[in-house]
Amino acid sequence: MPGVRDDCFAGEVLTTLDDARAWSRQWCLEDYGLRRHSRTQRRPLEHFHVEEQALLLPAPTTPYDIPLWSEPKVGRDQLAVVAKAVYSIPHPHVGQRLTARADAPIVRFYARGLLIKTHARQGPGGRSIDASDYPVERSIYAMRNVDALRRQAEAAGEVIGRYATGLLESPLPWTRMRRVYALLGLVRRYGATRVTDACTVALTADMLDVKRLQRMLEQGLTAAPAPPPARVIPLGRYLRPATQFALPLRPAASSEEEESQ
Repeated sequence: MPGVRDDCFAGEVLTTLDDARAWSRQWCLEDYGLRRHSRTQRRPLEHFHVEEQALLLPAPTTPYDIPLWSEPKVGRDQLAVVAKAVYSIPHPHVGQRLTARADAPIVRFYARGLLIKTHARQGPGGRSIDASDYPVERSIYAMRNVDALRRQAEAAGEVIGRYATGLLESPLPWTRMRRVYALLGLVRRYGATRVTDACTVALTADMLDVKRLQRMLEQGLTAAPAPPPARVIPLGRYLRPATQFALPLRPAASSEEEESQ
């Protein structure tokens, strides 16, 4: 570059870009290209025709792709934002600030100069999530794998699986995944047996609320309450027969006696 700047263009009067191109072509072919190189002792034009020209690729038909460089920070959700699109990053780099190079087809992420992750370029608002970047316990939520989450609940117990299926019944089931995660948290905290009993009572009452289910477990209400016993009215201590309460009324006279009178 210093040679082109100082020898080719310095001191010349070039008014247009076409003049600069024509002069630089002449300089390469007739001036600098015929000078003998001090190290290789070969003329640059001769070296180009013998070794380099056959290795050239076809001339590009599209404009040069200028890469976009940025320094995104990896959030706790293992996502980094580049050009308004999010990309997943391996878990060991959470909280770090990386160097990102975004070309038209691909996005590369570097940590201290080392390439750690590549993604296909996404448009603004797009997402590129790789399940292998997440630990096993987080990959289900990252990939919105509702079926895998349901199978995990069924592994804890059949009744718990039916309760989780009821929680996920929605046109957008991934919006209710947090409820199933809370249900699995209750299983880890209280054990599958107690949660199964509580889910049995809740399903009987058609109650699909994890917070109320938690209160049931905290209060020990893991069985259906027994119905109250029938109320029995005890006999009075001084109960008297009904005849003692009869009033001394005159009996009604018959129709024959009224006619005789």
